[in-house]
This record gives sequence, C-alpha cells and structure tokens, in this order.
Amino acid sequence: MTKFTLTPSLTRSRLVAVLALSSPLAAPLSYALTVNIPVTAPSNASTVTGSLFSLSIEQDRWLDWAQASNSSSRNEFFFNTLDNLIQITGEGPQIRIGADSEDHTDFNENIEGTELVFPDPTTTVPYPEATTIVVGDEYYEAVRFLPSGTHVIWGVNFGTDNLTAAVLEAQAIKRAFDSDAVKDAGVVLDFVEIGNEADLYGGNGHREKGFNISEYVQQWTDFAQNVSVAAGINSTSDVKFWGGAFAESSHSGSGFSPQGMFSNGILNSSEGKLIGTVSQHHYSGSFRPGDSGLLQDLMTKSTIRSNLTMFLPDISAVRSQGLDYVLGETNSYAGHGAPGVSNVAGAALWVLDYALFAKSGLGAARVFFHEGVGYKYNLIQPITLTRSTINASDLPEPLPPHVQPPYYAAIIAAEAIGNTGDAQVVELNVDNERVAGYGFFVGGTIVRAVFINSEAFLSTEEGERGSVHVDLEFGGESGPTSMDIKRLTIGHADDVSGLKWGGVSFETEDARPSGEQMVETVDVSSGFDIVDTEVVLLSFQ
Repeated sequence: MTKFTLTPSLTRSRLVAVLALSSPLAAPLSYALTVNIPVTAPSNASTVTGSLFSLSIEQDRWLDWAQASNSSSRNEFFFNTLDNLIQITGEGPQIRIGADSEDHTDFNENIEGTELVFPDPTTTVPYPEATTIVVGDEYYEAVRFLPSGTHVIWGVNFGTDNLTAAVLEAQAIKRAFDSDAVKDAGVVLDFVEIGNEADLYGGNGHREKGFNISEYVQQWTDFAQNVSVAAGINSTSDVKFWGGAFAESSHSGSGFSPQGMFSNGILNSSEGKLIGTVSQHHYSGSFRPGDSGLLQDLMTKSTIRSNLTMFLPDISAVRSQGLDYVLGETNSYAGHGAPGVSNVAGAALWVLDYALFAKSGLGAARVFFHEGVGYKYNLIQPITLTRSTINASDLPEPLPPHVQPPYYAAIIAAEAIGNTGDAQVVELNVDNERVAGYGFFVGGTIVRAVFINSEAFLSTEEGERGSVHVDLEFGGESGPTSMDIKRLTIGHADDVSGLKWGGVSFETEDARPSGEQMVETVDVSSGFDIVDTEVVLLSFQ
C-alpha cells in the first residue's frame, strides 16, 4: 500500500477559488463548503450490516450464475465477486432468486438443469427473460455453490395461478436446503416469496383486468397455506415469507401497497403471520429508445431522494407491524437498463448514494439490486457473452465474465461499513446539490465518512474538471486529527471501464483485485478536494 502524507496550508481547490473570486472574468472551477460530522452517533443513526448491498437474480438463468458449464463445480467468477465483499465485511450479499421469470417457472422431477424458451432478442432488450422455464431438483441444489453463510430468498410461481406448480417448487426448495450438500456448504434459506409484482397481473395476462388488492390477499393466503407446508414454513421455523413484491405502490389502504395488504387482513391469517419481511420493487424510470440526458438525471442527489422518500409512508406502516422492509428488486432504469447510463461509471455513484440513502434516510434493511445475464444495469456479468448488451448485435469476439462500474459501489460501501458487526450510518448535512455525505460509526464513535460528487464529468465536455473543497467540523467537540483518503478514480462519467478504487482494479479475469493500493494521509484540518464524478472515503485516526 502506498500512502502519501499531505499537510498543505492552502489546497489547490481553495487557491483556484480565491483566484476565481479575484477576477470578475474568471469562471470558478471549484467551490468550498464546510460539513459538520458528529463525533458520536446521533439518535437517528441506522444500524447497517455488510449485506446492505444484496442481489436479486432473474430466475430463468440461475444456473449460469451459480455453476460452471460442466455443472459439477461453481461459477468461479461469480463466487469471487461475492467473496471479495465477504473478505471486507465478514458478511456477503443476500441472494434473491426470482423476478419476472419466477411466474413462468414449472417443476419437473425428470429435468436435469433447465429447459428454457426465449423470445427473440431485440435492439432494446438484447437478453430477454425466458417465457417458459422448466426446472428439476438440480436447479435448486445449485445453491451449494454459493459462499458459505449466504442467505437465500427464493420465489415460487403465483402468476399462472397453478397451485400445484408452486407446491412442487416449494417441495424442491425444501429438499435442496435439507440436503447434506447444501447444509455442508453453509447456505441458508431465509424466505420464500410467492409471486412477483402481482399488482401488474391484471395487465400482463396473469389475472383478469381489475385484479385488486383484496383478491390478491385472498389468493396469496390460499397459496401460502399450501406452500408453507411444502416448504416447512411455520411459527417455529427459521424460514418465513417475503410479502408484497409489488412493482409500484398506491401508498394507501385501498390499492397495492403494504397498507393495502394490512387493511385487507393479510396479517390476520395464520399464513400471514409467517411474513417476516415486506418487499417492494422500484426503478428510477423506464428506458425508451431515443431518450437522452439520462445519466445526470440518474446521478442527481435530489432525484435519488425524491425517488425514495415517496416510500416513507409504506415503510412506516411495515415497521409499525414489527416487520423488516427491503427494496427486494431495484436498479436504475426498468427494461434491463439504459445504454450509456446504467452500464457506465456514473451509475456507480448512483448505486452508492441510492443504497446508503435507502438505509440512512428510509431505514430499509437491505437493497437488492436486480441482475440478469446480459442486463445493462448489472453489477456483475457472470458468463461469457456473444452478443452486445447495447443493441443485440453479434460481438466480434466473445466478451468474458466481468464486473461493471456499479460493482465498485458495493466494494466502497463494504469498506465503509467494515467488519465489526455494529456499524451505524447517518446522512450528513451537505449544503451542495451535487455532493452527498455519509458518516459511519463503530461503537458509537465516528470512524469513516463517504462523500460522493455526482456532477457528471462527461467525455464530451471541454475545459477543466470541476471540484469541491470540503472542510470538516466536529460540532465543537474534540474530533479526529488525521485521516486516510481513498478515492474512486474515474476518467469520465460515461466511461464503461477503467475505474480504480484507491489504485486497485476489479476489472480482472477472475474479479479479484489487482494493483497497488494508494491512500493519502492528511491532517483533518486541511480538508480535502473531491472532483466531479468521484467518491472519497475518509478513515479517521
């Protein structure tokens, strides 16, 4: 690790600001602001675990994620991406296996692997979900290839209104997790989810038009009565149900929302009492061909907050029932992401700010970022791809497994959280529309802070890159005097690769970090500079 000790009396950004102010013709390239950081955790600090960043995986191609092509060993690349996070926090992402293809899955005990039927790729959706998925026991047993200690949420088919299919899947799930192979692997089933985005059933053919929350609660309860027996879910078991998983929310007791489920009595039944967590889905928008200017829109601090705070009434309703709340499927733009937006460096800043605000501002237990083979918004592309994720054209040569820019957000959050198991996080009050900040506490004392400059510096821009100088205050208390600074270096917000976290790259053949770590050590009194499209992690001494 290379460390630089800097103790300037006047940093470059402050010098630029002074020069800019001294001339009426000079356009200021940098700005200064002061941020107060509490020394001890305030009462509104949220406990945050290493599994804050979790993954929702499209069910159809689950085996591509879990196992190697020969089916007798694990997908080493995907395993390594998870293990990197475990090595930092001691706790890996939770894995939800489900989504749209959850409601197209049937079980056949005679099937080895999966039988899949896909629609033709299009330029807008190069890697569509399968419309027919038939699976056997091997499909569920592949969880043994996940890292030890991984917690799993598995979805069963509710959309086709075929109770037999749901029960057969639940039985297969139980067999898998009861098997010696999965037990020896240390992989744990936490929840079963019945159906995906039932609020859309009335429009997508799964139910008649006008399907409402009252009908949903009745039908869900009927399914849960049978699925609970098949999966071994009861009042004394560790396995419970995820409830909800709606695509949108009415935020009211009369529509599809947590409030709607509760007001229609879902928790009154013995099956409803087996719900341990309520899941909601959310995307920041939907991509349509021809859309432009989306990257800065996605990254903008105020947009992230307005996109999430709408769920505060829902979260309050869930937590008042003593239940956990998760964003069980989320990502940037629905439809597998927007090209040049979801798959570029700026999306890493969005992912980081989005997840940390969901925890500190909303109290969400976890955020499950949705992934599918070839999806533009993936953190991880787990297998070799032969056609473009942007327009479905044939690639000149196969593209091997690789991480995408948003993966760095998960690494940064893991380092900020640490491995003590008692970390807390709070959003800092940063009076700047582009800069967000979060303080992390261990044992009630400030240990780290993350700052995100979401001003998009694009490859099309001319002129000098902007920056902000940040001075730190500790509320009149005796705060830390020295800090290490680690940076996510990014060429441009619209770059698809080339990111480095403190000098280290994860864009390697095996997803393991490569490069010499670079950390600056400075006096806290000097503050720090953060350029446009950059993340800074401060570790206080």
